[in-house]
Amino acid sequence: MPTYEYECQSCHQRIEAVQRFSDPPLTTCPHCGGSLRKVFSSVGIVFKGSGFYKTDSRSSKVSATPPGSTHSTPTSTVPSTTSPSPSPTPASTTSD
Repeated sequence: MPTYEYECQSCHQRIEAVQRFSDPPLTTCPHCGGSLRKVFSSVGIVFKGSGFYKTDSRSSKVSATPPGSTHSTPTSTVPSTTSPSPSPTPASTTSD
């Protein structure tokens, strides 16, 4: 049976109630008699058994390339780091 959490709209007390799905929701606060509202929160998830992790279905030796194929490392397409000789800058002319 699930546990539901309620909060009173008047005194802001929170209570927990273990109820069946078919039970009607609680409406009155046992502390002050105010109206109750259900509080929704995140649900805890527990993964049990095998098959939930990426290593569960793999063998001990994982190959990136199929057996029998040749794998060559790609050549770099980045230009060399040596810079070309600087072009001459035009001489500035100043008139006096």
